Amino acid sequence: MSDQSIPSFVGRGIAFPLRVDSTGSLAFTSGPGDIEKSMRVIIATAPGERPMRPEFGCGIWDLLFEPINTNTLGLMEEAVREALTRWEPRAETTEVEVTVVDPSSGAVNIDVRYQIVSTNETRNLVYPFYMIPGEGDSPEELEP
Repeated sequence: MSDQSIPSFVGRGIAFPLRVDSTGSLAFTSGPGDIEKSMRVIIATAPGERPMRPEFGCGIWDLLFEPINTNTLGLMEEAVREALTRWEPRAETTEVEVTVVDPSSGAVNIDVRYQIVSTNETRNLVYPFYMIPGEGDSPEELEP
């Protein structure tokens, strides 16, 4: 897809991770892919990690060492919803669901369903997240 066919109202941003394109300039992403990459950066960043913007990021990192139970999964859903609502205005988060993939390794999937505001296009994003299960934690009814 050429840059001419991408609606300007969706936006364009610097590619993450930073890299150069074939011309030696910084690489950019645009369109719905830019929104998805932005959402991934938001979820992957812990608040306080960026010195010039200490509030930026997602609070799931505060739950990294919590037991894997329904309460923690609900807190993770809320943290993701709040972060995406605050930091990505181009997309409306319609649903966030956190599911356990493997309780013994702490693997969970964060499934985000969202709608691009300017085009009403519905999309989803699955973000794998790995918690650190405590010794002796029993994952209750959370078998995958």
